[in-house]
Amino acid sequence: MTDPIADYLTRLRNAIKAQHRVVEVPASNLKKEITKILFDKGYILNFKFVDEGVQGTIKIALKYDAVNKVNAIKKLERVSSPGLRRYVGYREMPRVLNGLGIAILSTSKGVMTNKEAGELKIGGEVLCYVY
Repeated sequence: MTDPIADYLTRLRNAIKAQHRVVEVPASNLKKEITKILFDKGYILNFKFVDEGVQGTIKIALKYDAVNKVNAIKKLERVSSPGLRRYVGYREMPRVLNGLGIAILSTSKGVMTNKEAGELKIGGEVLCYVY
């Protein structure tokens, strides 16, 4: 697999389209950090790290609206890829959906959202947009 983050986002997207309650993805430290951000910002209901086998898995409980069964995540978009890395400085920080969505960045201080990176005045690689 050349792009594990794209695979992670695609598994989430497919589970949302099929209206699954839980999705399992292979674990890595970067995927764990992205999952924690999605949980903190309210895009997923819950998550659990399962250390089985060599790699382990992440079980993610997706969040749906109780009335009309709409998922909290409208769109997951991969920005940077192994073939074309996208870096931004803190002055060119992307605004996703005019501030309603988040961009997840990999910085020298760890994985964080665009708002947190802007406050710390650090740039990094834009991994994905979520709204």
